Amino acid sequence: MSELTPIRRWEDIPFFPNPKEEAAYWAIHQLDPSLLAASLSRGEGQESTSITLRIDPRMLSRLKRLAARRYLNYQSMIKQWLAERMEKENPES
Repeated sequence: MSELTPIRRWEDIPFFPNPKEEAAYWAIHQLDPSLLAASLSRGEGQESTSITLRIDPRMLSRLKRLAARRYLNYQSMIKQWLAERMEKENPES
């Protein structure tokens, strides 16, 4: 059995018009371990810190409805908004 050809860049993986061609491609190719390792997400120490934030109940209801329409947890949506605003306010950091 011959050795599989390693794929070292995501761009080197072609589009497959059908499953048969994709199976034939992967029968002779494999992802390079360094490519897989580079794609893993690593947390920066502690994932998050809990805080207490007092919000008007009507505002919280609106936030929850808006987040649900976007298929998000309302807390995740608020964190995303804060991150976007912080980037806008201070893009160097």
